Amino acid sequence: MIPAPFDYIRPASVEDACRVLADAETAGDEVKVLAGGQSLLPLLRLRLAYPSALVDLGRLPELRGVADRGDHVYIGALTTHDEVMRSGVVREHVPLVALATATVADPAVRHRGTFGGSMAHADPAGDLPAVALALDCVFVVRSSDGEREIPAAEFFVDYLEPALEPGEVLLGVRVPKLGSGWGFHYEKFHRTAQAWATVGVAAAVRRGDGGTIEEARIGLTNMGPTPVRARVTEVALRGVAPSPSGSNGSDPLRDACAQADAGTSPPADLHARPDYRRHLARVLTRRAVGAALG
Repeated sequence: MIPAPFDYIRPASVEDACRVLADAETAGDEVKVLAGGQSLLPLLRLRLAYPSALVDLGRLPELRGVADRGDHVYIGALTTHDEVMRSGVVREHVPLVALATATVADPAVRHRGTFGGSMAHADPAGDLPAVALALDCVFVVRSSDGEREIPAAEFFVDYLEPALEPGEVLLGVRVPKLGSGWGFHYEKFHRTAQAWATVGVAAAVRRGDGGTIEEARIGLTNMGPTPVRARVTEVALRGVAPSPSGSNGSDPLRDACAQADAGTSPPADLHARPDYRRHLARVLTRRAVGAALG
């Protein structure tokens, strides 16, 4: 397929990009921001998107890089998936991000696709939005009016719809450091390495001194029009021992994870029905929590 005609704009700075986007909004034009292009270009080729112009941010160095900023790790929007997963800072302080990023598509996509582009695409089948939700990340955006911060819980509005206002550019993502005592894992079921997740589970679990679970954060991929938190399971896991403790052979950990699909609205498509996705969410949550506990 051949994309519909569009103008190509390559701004020299973030401020220039914000101005171009603001002018397009004033003129009533539909403009798309191009980062790595791994999600956008297929939409253009299939003519599922008809922008009048593409604004290419790919050569703005201020949007790249990973930095340790004390209580959080800052990841620039144009940092590639490969750079994220290989970053020593990411692996040491926010390992769940590295684990999930390593499952994104294939090496070719990871070398071109960007961390911020994946987030701003806001596809609920993408691996990273669920991780951002589980870790309570903060998105830093800029427009001609200045910068603002958007919590992950407010960033994913609907299917392919982030909370970016017209004229705003995603600068980067702040990933909080959770500190010691936490275990992490990302469990994903998909048909092939290149395919979107049928269901994915991002798990962060903290044990107390007695060995029981004190806190859990569970983000679900492809279980609704946006990534979702498995809140019922998070509450049910508190105080649970990581191994069966019931005299009748019951498994409190399994029982807590069996509620992972509560409150979700999984889609139906060629790859899975909603009931199958609910089953996967329960099974994969049990696996992810178990792996996070070590």
